[in-house]
Amino acid sequence: MGLRAALADWWRRLLPEKSLGRRGEDAAARYLKRLGYKILGRHVVLPSGELDLVALDGRTIVFVEVKTREGDQHGGPSDAVTPAKQRRLTRLAVTFLKRYGLHDYPARFDVVAIVWPPGGKPRIEHLRNAFDALGRGEFYS
Repeated sequence: MGLRAALADWWRRLLPEKSLGRRGEDAAARYLKRLGYKILGRHVVLPSGELDLVALDGRTIVFVEVKTREGDQHGGPSDAVTPAKQRRLTRLAVTFLKRYGLHDYPARFDVVAIVWPPGGKPRIEHLRNAFDALGRGEFYS
């Protein structure tokens, strides 16, 4: 193995490639920033789970679920945001709003669905106000 190959191998091990999901969340955050959103939090960990992105769109707090897939042959990425997932996201959003004293602000749920084929460019679909709050602890959108 030559010096160049050894250095390339060392570099790959030092900085492993980001997972598809992490790359998708990075792309979604960049996309939303270009639309004028302010990213308040990424990978927000709460006792009962994690929110992908929390953003501010004007005065509205937006809870963004990011779904990234390599292809859409088994349905689009947004299909993975099932009613059960929506209920879980609602509970997390209520917890977030209570924790930071933000329950007086309007809030909504967006989904950013990304299809990112290997070696290709990502195709981003933004579903604004993708679903209403579900389950106990519902809030307005």
